[in-house]
Amino acid sequence: MEMRCVVTGHNEAGKSVFLSDRALPPVTLSLLPGFEFHRMWGCDEVPALPVRAEGLPPREYFPSRQGFRFGFFTIPPHTERSVAAVDIGAAFAELREKLPGMAEVLEFDHPGMHTTDTVDYDVVLSGEAWLELDDGAEVHLRAGDCVVQNGTRHAWHNRSGENCVIAVCLVGARRGERSDAA
Repeated sequence: MEMRCVVTGHNEAGKSVFLSDRALPPVTLSLLPGFEFHRMWGCDEVPALPVRAEGLPPREYFPSRQGFRFGFFTIPPHTERSVAAVDIGAAFAELREKLPGMAEVLEFDHPGMHTTDTVDYDVVLSGEAWLELDDGAEVHLRAGDCVVQNGTRHAWHNRSGENCVIAVCLVGARRGERSDAA
């Protein structure tokens, strides 16, 4: 499914204008059949206003400490039971090409489990998913539920019969420094 991204900004006179309006196809992978990743917007530095029209995310999937990413991902039904019969070497090469940085955070001994140096804001838009943390702890999420992940080790599962679409905003963070914001 394509998703549309409309970006506003300012013209030379300071008036609000539409900078871009485009449909973005999903990134799909042979390693993860049915998954879709929509990379909508992002940068690797603190944004400065007025923002440029070229806001497609930088090459790396995850942001730097100063950066952010915005997008969507779709988890297909019954993800725990689907195993792709693919050439693993070719599939990981494709993953590294299409979603740079993703392969480096995935745990090979626990498929889907990963940890990143980001604060993630996740909102379930449709369907349902299970968010797994350490030691098998899980929470069942439905449309309208949101999660704030603070650099935690996690994996997503969809045990239902329909796609789950999640909006995500990933904000770069520094690991090991304590914040009293919670």
